[in-house]
Amino acid sequence: MLKENEEININNLLSQLDDITAVDLALLLSDLEDEDIQEICFKLSDKELASILEESEEKTQIKILDLLRNNRIINVLSYMSKDDIVDILGEINIGKSKELIKLMKDGKDKKIIEQLLGYKDDVAGGLMTTEYIALKKDLTVSEAILKIKEIISKSEVIETIFITNHKKIIGITNLRDILIAPDNTKLEDITNTNFISVEPETDQEEVALLASKYDLNVIPVVNKNNILLGIITIDDIIDVIQEEQTEDVLRMAGVDKEENIDSSVMQSVRMRLPWLIVNLATAFLASLTIKVFEGIIAQVVALSAIMSIVTGMGGNAGTQTVSIIIRNIAIGKVELKDAFRLVIKEIFLGLINGAVIGLLTGIIVSIIYGNSYLGIIIFLAMIGNLIISGICGILVPLVLVKLKLDPALASSIFLTTATDVLGFFLFLSLAQLFLPKLI
Repeated sequence: MLKENEEININNLLSQLDDITAVDLALLLSDLEDEDIQEICFKLSDKELASILEESEEKTQIKILDLLRNNRIINVLSYMSKDDIVDILGEINIGKSKELIKLMKDGKDKKIIEQLLGYKDDVAGGLMTTEYIALKKDLTVSEAILKIKEIISKSEVIETIFITNHKKIIGITNLRDILIAPDNTKLEDITNTNFISVEPETDQEEVALLASKYDLNVIPVVNKNNILLGIITIDDIIDVIQEEQTEDVLRMAGVDKEENIDSSVMQSVRMRLPWLIVNLATAFLASLTIKVFEGIIAQVVALSAIMSIVTGMGGNAGTQTVSIIIRNIAIGKVELKDAFRLVIKEIFLGLINGAVIGLLTGIIVSIIYGNSYLGIIIFLAMIGNLIISGICGILVPLVLVKLKLDPALASSIFLTTATDVLGFFLFLSLAQLFLPKLI
């Protein structure tokens, strides 16, 4: 019955291909079997398949290319922008990638693609495309319009026009300014020479920050001589922002960005186990702290039941702080020089939140155990640990950035260690101080 239903779904899909957007079809293909994907690819034109490949996830792209003959792949790639072609060729088997490059007929395109493949995929050079419109500064508007009409079909971006002088970029203008200017106006007279550019080795995260800060739709990539090499478009910038945010979220949990729900058991073990071992080491530090006070815990058993409340709340408060700081580090709004101001704020924040949470917890603990001094201890410990967690939540990621380490990857480990070790130490030290009132 299931097989019959699958056949019906595929038949329905085949009959509705013209009504389904490339984005939706790319998503549907990711869940289909190879033979169904092959049948759909057969029904699609090369241009339609190119649009779907551009919208597909990496795994689906590889699966589609594995099902197509090389000649068909070359035809499909001819409808795609060069940066998308490079992204795909960079992910497939290196042997097949070389075969496809050899089959490319346009020698100029082949040279450009080979050049782009030479850049890492997480730098500006790996993101850029060479399909843009660049015009010489001494062209008149009427000459520029004719030139634009000639090359517009091969350009990914047409709204922004790059103005050059001997291949060096001197500024940017836009299509609207060209169209409304008098015919005899020189392009250099309507060129904005104040523009943002990056070099090919610039990290993709810095590119995304620049685009966000200056509200850019396109960023030119230049070499040290200011010669225009390519451009980075807004769609690639959005992909970078999404990728970097996903990476930060995963790393805060000690998860590798390469892991996904389709990763094998052994792949997941390899990527998760090292950080679990590191966390185990920090857990032993907390355990040793408790061991120092085991005599007190033996005399007041209630302490063992409630001390985890203090460390747990400290960890939660610290996570709130570190999440905000890492996010602001990512968008370039916070540096180590801002630490003093932020620490002062966190001290007051920890004092207020700790007092409120500590008071509620203290009242409940006092009622449960019939000992008001136990409530006082947890009240004071809660304030202290929330202040500690706030300070650590500020300083740990900022210091890691200063040491050129990834704050998202290591902050949670150091934060957990601080809130657990110092939280247990503070709580049990207070318990030792009030011990005569607890027995």
